[in-house]
Amino acid sequence: MNKAYIRIILADDDAGDRLLFKEALEELAIEYDLQMVTNGVLLMEHLGLKDIVLPHLVFVDLNMPRKNGFECLKEIKGNTLFDEISVFAYSTSNSERDIQEAFRCGADAYINKPGDFGVLKQLLGKAIASRESYRDPCFRQAHFTLHAAGSKPSGTGAFDKISKK
Repeated sequence: MNKAYIRIILADDDAGDRLLFKEALEELAIEYDLQMVTNGVLLMEHLGLKDIVLPHLVFVDLNMPRKNGFECLKEIKGNTLFDEISVFAYSTSNSERDIQEAFRCGADAYINKPGDFGVLKQLLGKAIASRESYRDPCFRQAHFTLHAAGSKPSGTGAFDKISKK
């Protein structure tokens, strides 16, 4: 099987959520480079590095210190240098208000952090496999919130880099 290589950044202040995300990626049949930051300021600083190879995907928690996910979404989507990056809101909130605000701020899709590891793997696999589709305006509104099949959403240092090749 031909494996895809994908560059991913996760911005999330919760160490446990970062660990689960990393472990779920490890179980997917992909080759990846995962960079993790603990807040929105570090995310935007990282994306602004002079010689950075931009990620394919950014997963951004909405409720982070220093700069929240909504602010990051606006900055990323407001900068044409980042047009090719798919950005997914990734949050424990299942509030309709937060989902709509994430959409208004430019998120390509919304993932409610599941309480089940298998569901997390399924959602990450779905997001990665169809990341290009989420930028199509016809697709986005109707399929904005990602769910696992048959389910509905439920309620280490500052910078880590993990590669799996």
